[in-house]
Amino acid sequence: MKSNISSSFPPTAVIIPAAGTGSRMGGDRPKQFLDLCGRPLLVRTCRQFLTLEAITSIVIVAHPDHELETKEMLFTHLPQHIHHKLLFAQGGARRQDSVHAGLHLLPAAIEIVLVHDAARPFVDEDTIARTMDGARTHGAVIAAVPVKDTLKKVIADTCIITTTVDRSDLWQAQTPQAAGKQLLLSAFANASATDFQGTDEASLLEHLGVEVQVVLGNEENVKITHPGDLQLAEKLLAHEKIMKIGHGYDAHRLVKDRKLILGGVEIPYHLGLDGHSDADVVCHALTDAVLGAMGAGDIGRHFPDSDAQYKNISSIFLLEQVIEKAQQAGLQLANADITIVCQQPKLAGYLNDMQQNLAGGCAVSPKAVNIKATTTEKMGFTGRGEGISAHAVVLMGSI
Repeated sequence: MKSNISSSFPPTAVIIPAAGTGSRMGGDRPKQFLDLCGRPLLVRTCRQFLTLEAITSIVIVAHPDHELETKEMLFTHLPQHIHHKLLFAQGGARRQDSVHAGLHLLPAAIEIVLVHDAARPFVDEDTIARTMDGARTHGAVIAAVPVKDTLKKVIADTCIITTTVDRSDLWQAQTPQAAGKQLLLSAFANASATDFQGTDEASLLEHLGVEVQVVLGNEENVKITHPGDLQLAEKLLAHEKIMKIGHGYDAHRLVKDRKLILGGVEIPYHLGLDGHSDADVVCHALTDAVLGAMGAGDIGRHFPDSDAQYKNISSIFLLEQVIEKAQQAGLQLANADITIVCQQPKLAGYLNDMQQNLAGGCAVSPKAVNIKATTTEKMGFTGRGEGISAHAVVLMGSI
């Protein structure tokens, strides 16, 4: 969806330290890789920033053992038109080291830097805008919310209350935390020179003597730390989830002197499908199903056969264009089920390759795309070998 944040902001980048092991979550995988309603946690966090025009770069700082997996995951789940914003750095032993590594990877033109927890997937655009604007006008800010609950100070060993803490001037820190790039670099250099270890970026700036201002965060901008937090996050997403169904159908005549392309795979056969593009009925059916879920007409409306630029074009490319439109509208493919109706040739040996191609075009995992082939027992135009048709049904979910 289009951002309300103006692109007139100074060049801005985000650093997301994602090098932790997530030991408090249990299990054998870092928490940023955990599934949250069908999409990895880190992917959901990154998406909150990548759609904003004012943010030109985002550095994901990954553990060296998980760097390749992190790249593959993000490139698979995030739309291609924003891949150019992604940068990757190797994390260190401490969060402080990871953020410092990310800082040194930023393009020279960057003026404002936001640092955000990988495990805060619900940060909203208004909070991001307040931190960006605060850094521009004040120099250094953090998102935070006023403490609402009564606080008690206790003796560590016995848990006996010693006093009730006045909460009137207490705020609970969140992220993003934002500052001018040069200011942050100075804070990290000073921390290194004085052997200071902070708990967040604000503490490093405070140690440098910089005034850090609080801007209002959001109560829903929670950090996923324990297994119960993940369950709460799933409930928040379930409340906001929008699901839409779409159906697509396409059929083309088999003719001589044409390549047979199905699901982006060239299949050896003496006939091919006739059409203005490569006539890939599988891609066309899937594309129409996505457009149907969007309420956006059909493939002919968006890529008319009267337009010469689409002559013999790959239908995988057309599918990618429609998926990008869907993502910009806030929709992502949840799953697709496709049936190819074809008497000849036999397609069983090509279905896995088709699945990989279609999943790549839709920016989803292959397991989200089911594809199968059947015959009509020699009945009808497909049974007589005159053509091939395909049906597709999709479920689209809000991003």
